[in-house]
Amino acid sequence: MRAALAGGLLVLAYTAVISSADAITKFIAQGYAAPQLFAISGMIVATLSLMAAGGRSARALRTACPKAMGLRAAATVLASICFFYAFRLLPFADVFVFVGLMPITAALMSGLMLGEHPRPAAWAALIAGFVGLLCLMPGGIGAASPGHLWALGGVLTGTFSLVLSRYIGRFEQNALAQVFYPNLALGLSMCLALPFVWQPMPLTDLAWVLAYAGLLFAARWLLVVALRLLAAYVVTPLLNLQFIWMVGLGAWAFGEWPQPMTWLGVAIVIGSGLFLLWDQVAPQRTPLWRIRTDP
Repeated sequence: MRAALAGGLLVLAYTAVISSADAITKFIAQGYAAPQLFAISGMIVATLSLMAAGGRSARALRTACPKAMGLRAAATVLASICFFYAFRLLPFADVFVFVGLMPITAALMSGLMLGEHPRPAAWAALIAGFVGLLCLMPGGIGAASPGHLWALGGVLTGTFSLVLSRYIGRFEQNALAQVFYPNLALGLSMCLALPFVWQPMPLTDLAWVLAYAGLLFAARWLLVVALRLLAAYVVTPLLNLQFIWMVGLGAWAFGEWPQPMTWLGVAIVIGSGLFLLWDQVAPQRTPLWRIRTDP
């Protein structure tokens, strides 16, 4: 129970921090290409990880799962690019529609990769969350645009990265390594494209990128620790709480307000996420038929 509550609080903190970072992404995406943001921020986050490790960097950054870490790093790079262009092309809160798809995707991937199959009641909550997403989809599924396709790609690659983080957490307690290597891969890969897209940045925009890197470092560390405490299919529904932050930031920074049906969808999605958290902490009950028939 304590581990589940601690995990829930960590995810809540993560949603506030990552939503702030996403708002900076949307702001920067209007004037710069993805490599310019991610080359700088990825290398800064990797450097912050080295600084946090201090004199024990060799031990703190050692990983027991190099292949899984490499896959997680590649998935993180792809997810970052996909969500960058999704934020550029879609209203801020609309990206939440696809973030909300991550619980169902995580449930499927966790079952295949980790053997963490949700109980029937949890599947009911996941289906309810999908119904909520249908309320959120502006113009229906038939109104898909390139921005929606970028967001869907971000969901698939981002969920794969989350499930891999849960897998790695089974074999090591080193959260810092899971922050360092994906961001190092992001920074180095984007540096290859940087000469082709670089634009001079005023100091104010550079300050925004530095703030983004700091928020991203904190968010990814919080999420890695949370994934050690809670199953991936429980963490991802709780990520839907970031919609509250996204609505506030979208209205304040970009003048974007969701449609009335959005609020109904949000209520369903968040309700399903809270039910999944309860399903994680509730004690397993023995069915009545087994009590009556077992000797």
